[in-house]
Amino acid sequence: MTRGSTARLRRDIKMVVGDPLLLIVILLVLASLVIFIIYPLVSVVLTAFRTGTGYSFSVFRDVLASRYLRQAFWNSVMMGVLTAAAGAVVGFLFAFAIARADIPFKKFFHVIAIIPVVSPPFIGALSIIMLFGNNGLVTYSLLGINNYPIYGFRGLLFAQVVTFFPVAYITLRGVIESISPTLEDAALDLGGSRWKAFLKVTLPLTIPGIAGAMLVLFIETMADFGNPLILAGSQFPILSVQAYLEITGMYDLPKGSALSILLLAPSITAYFLQKYWVSRKQYVTITGKPTTSALKSVSPGAKWLLFALCLVIAALILLIYITILWGAFARVWGYDSTLTLQHFRDVFGVGFQAVKDTLTIAGISTPAAGILGMMIAFLVMRKRFPGRRFMEFTSMLSFAVPGTVIGIGYILAFNRKPLVLTGTLAILLLNFIYRYIPVGIQSGVAILRQVDPSIEEAAVDLGADSKKTFFRITLPLMVPAFFSGLIFSFVRAMTAISAAIFLVSSSWNLMTVQIMSQVESGRLGTAAAFSVILVGLILLAILLIRTILVLRYGRFGGAAVKI
Repeated sequence: MTRGSTARLRRDIKMVVGDPLLLIVILLVLASLVIFIIYPLVSVVLTAFRTGTGYSFSVFRDVLASRYLRQAFWNSVMMGVLTAAAGAVVGFLFAFAIARADIPFKKFFHVIAIIPVVSPPFIGALSIIMLFGNNGLVTYSLLGINNYPIYGFRGLLFAQVVTFFPVAYITLRGVIESISPTLEDAALDLGGSRWKAFLKVTLPLTIPGIAGAMLVLFIETMADFGNPLILAGSQFPILSVQAYLEITGMYDLPKGSALSILLLAPSITAYFLQKYWVSRKQYVTITGKPTTSALKSVSPGAKWLLFALCLVIAALILLIYITILWGAFARVWGYDSTLTLQHFRDVFGVGFQAVKDTLTIAGISTPAAGILGMMIAFLVMRKRFPGRRFMEFTSMLSFAVPGTVIGIGYILAFNRKPLVLTGTLAILLLNFIYRYIPVGIQSGVAILRQVDPSIEEAAVDLGADSKKTFFRITLPLMVPAFFSGLIFSFVRAMTAISAAIFLVSSSWNLMTVQIMSQVESGRLGTAAAFSVILVGLILLAILLIRTILVLRYGRFGGAAVKI
């Protein structure tokens, strides 16, 4: 450590020690991150190496010796790569059509592309079974086929792309809109064709966004649990499902932990590969110079081709959700299409406890995650103290780790003293809070980047301490973005499955777990009714938050997540 860095460290320590409240907050936040993020992950690693006589690699040797489990690993990696590639292509086409082509019905297409984001990730799988399964509307009712092989690779890939391409669309639309169209105009003015301008200018500048979208899709697919459990089948094993079966079916904690570590390895590898690829070049397009341009980078023929592609994708998404809606009201899917409310009576009768539990858990964990995220964003952006980088890294770690790993970690960490939380409300709340604090952090960082620190410095110069500065100056500026970011956190809490399925109990259950249970037992109508109610509750919450923000602030959010 150099003399200059030592002096800065001493100055940072002196500043923190001189503000007791700030010191207490920093220590409490760091301690909570270690207990509820680091400790569960360490528990997974230790359990994977633990044997009856000590620690060894014997569990990993057994896993790698199993041809079935090796196949599950390669199937998971292949599904992640294919979903990332196909989802990025579909998301890019959708984003490019809306951002660069003057196609009709842009708002309609945007809403359609957002629908899968605010619904459980396995609704696509449920709809695919209802359309193409043994009693499917298309296969059985229309074509007379009662043994169509929808389970396995084809059905799962289709469901994953439909489920996750909206993530790529949201990311890439923002990237494309940030590229100055004058760059494309310059290429056209120099004699290049529209296709050449696209290949030489637009596409290369979107590489960071494409790489980021593919990374997110790959990690989401590797961690996804719902679609594979419904569609993969025994002929196409998936690692996340096998880890779940080892834990809950065989109660083999070491093997389940070893599988979860194997699940984590490709995600971390993909993360570093993406960072290396993007860092090799610079992609600066926002220079601060005024830019105006007419929308002319897309020819009329390409415009209508993109419009047709958007129509096909929108029709497919609508078909999926109309099927779910129809299935919720049909007496017996595939046999008797008589309309009935029986499935909804079942939900509000036997299954209503899961509805109340889901709303309770999401309602408590979402604001807690948002507030904690705001505090961490404020600390890492506005304060200098030893451990700041550790706080930033650890708080974002849970979002990058597959949910299956987090769920197994919580079982292992909090199933024994000093913290016995298994089966309680607390373990679900803590899982959701620390799983989704990155949403609040990203929202807070985004708005703090737009707030000049001199405003807060002026308050300090006038005698305000950290507490008064935060609550009187910083927090009011962050509130719109805070509430806007809460929407995304609430949606994720309402639709979570991969980690939560390990943590539910007879006392506390979730609608997503109930939907999975109904599908596994063949009660597709009740599963569809649960799905309709869940999506309806999420849309109602979004509408309520939007209304509050518009009435209170005259606008919807700030620099937070757009949904």
